Amino acid sequence: MPQIDRPSHTGELRESGRQQVLETIRAQGAIARIDIARETGMSPATVTAISAELLEAGLIREVQPEAKPTTGKRGRPRVSLALRGDAHKIAGIKVAHSSITVLVIDFEGNELVDHDMPLVQARMEPEQLCNAIVTALEQCCRKGSIGLADISGLCVGMAGLVDATRNFVYWSSSLTSRNVDMGAHLGQHLNCAIFVENDANLVAKAEHLFGKGRDVSDFIVITIEHGVGMGVVIDDEIYRGTRGCGAEFGHTKVQLSGALCQCGQRGCLEAYVGDYALLREARLLSDEATPQSIGQLSAAAREGDALAGSILERAGRMFAMGLANIINIFDPELIIVSGTHSSMDYLLTPQVIEEMRQSVVQVDAPLPEVVQHSWGQLMWAKGAAAYAVEKVSAQCVRRLVLDAV
Repeated sequence: MPQIDRPSHTGELRESGRQQVLETIRAQGAIARIDIARETGMSPATVTAISAELLEAGLIREVQPEAKPTTGKRGRPRVSLALRGDAHKIAGIKVAHSSITVLVIDFEGNELVDHDMPLVQARMEPEQLCNAIVTALEQCCRKGSIGLADISGLCVGMAGLVDATRNFVYWSSSLTSRNVDMGAHLGQHLNCAIFVENDANLVAKAEHLFGKGRDVSDFIVITIEHGVGMGVVIDDEIYRGTRGCGAEFGHTKVQLSGALCQCGQRGCLEAYVGDYALLREARLLSDEATPQSIGQLSAAAREGDALAGSILERAGRMFAMGLANIINIFDPELIIVSGTHSSMDYLLTPQVIEEMRQSVVQVDAPLPEVVQHSWGQLMWAKGAAAYAVEKVSAQCVRRLVLDAV
C-alpha cells in the first residue's frame, strides 16, 4: 500500500485549529480575531498565530473598518479577517440525464459563471463521459474568460451509488460500466483536485447552506427527476453509510418481483415514482400518442385523462409508503422534496400526506414537516461547488500543517 502523508497527533490538532478558524471566517464573512477566539474557544494568541499563517498562504485578507465619526473612544478600530476570493476558483458540475451543468465560484463562494451543455446521449462509457465533462467545463470557463488552469478543484455530482471518499462510482445511470474510478479517469484530463459525490447528497448540501434546510440540523432531502435520490443530514453532517451507498431511498423495495428499475433490480420505489418509470408505464398502457415529459403527463391528468390520472395516483400511493418508512426510520425534523421540474404536485397531494400519516407509527407529537422545493439544474451544481470549496479548503490547511512539520 502506498505511503500517505499524515500529520502527527500534534499536526492533527494544528490542522483542526486552522480549519476551525478558516470555516469561522467563511461562516461570518468578515470577523475580527478576538471574535474568532470567542467563537472557537481558542486563545487570542493562537488565533493570531493561525491567522498569520493563513494570511501568508494567501487564503484570507485583512478588511479595514470603514472610517467612522469620532466617538471619543480611544484605541485602534478592530481589523476584520475575510476570505480572499481570488485565492481559488472552484467548479461544481452536475451530470444529469440530458445535460451537464457547470458553475464556477471563487473562494468566498461568489458565483462567477455558469453554463449548461446538452447531452446527445444519457449513458456513456467512462471515457466518453469524462470528455463531455471536460468539454462542458471548458465552455463554461471560456464564457467567463477563465483559464482552465485557474480551476483549483471541482466536484462532479452524479446519480447512483458513489463512494465519495474514493471518488469511486459503483453504479450510475450516466455510465454504461460499473465500478468506475471516476476520480482517476478525470485526473487524466484535468490537473486539479477532483471530487465525485452522489448528486442527492449535494442537493442536501445546497439545501443546508442556501435553501430550506438552513438552520435545521436533522433533515432529509428527496430528489425526484429521472430517478429518485435521497440526502440525509444528521447533526449538520451528511450521512453516507460505510460504503458510501447509504440513503438510497429510490432503491428501497416496495413490491416483491415488481417493476424493473434502471439499477437492474425489481420492485424499487424508483421504478414506480421516477420520471422514466411513469413515462414507461404510459407508453406500455396507451395505444395513442404518449406524453414525452412529466409535465405533459400531469397536464393530461388534470384534463381528465383516466390513464394519466391512474399512473400518477399509484405513484403517489407508493411515495406515501416511502415517506412513512423514512419517518419511521429517521424521525427527521424536516423532509424536503426537491426536483428540477415543478410538476411534482401529484406526490404531495392531501391524499398522499394522509396515507403517509396513516402509515407512520402513531405518537402524541407532530409529524415532520414535508415541503416542496423546485429548482433548476444550477442548484445541484451549486451544492457540488460548495462541497468542492470545503474539500479544497481542507487540502490547503493540510498542506500548511505538513509544510510546518
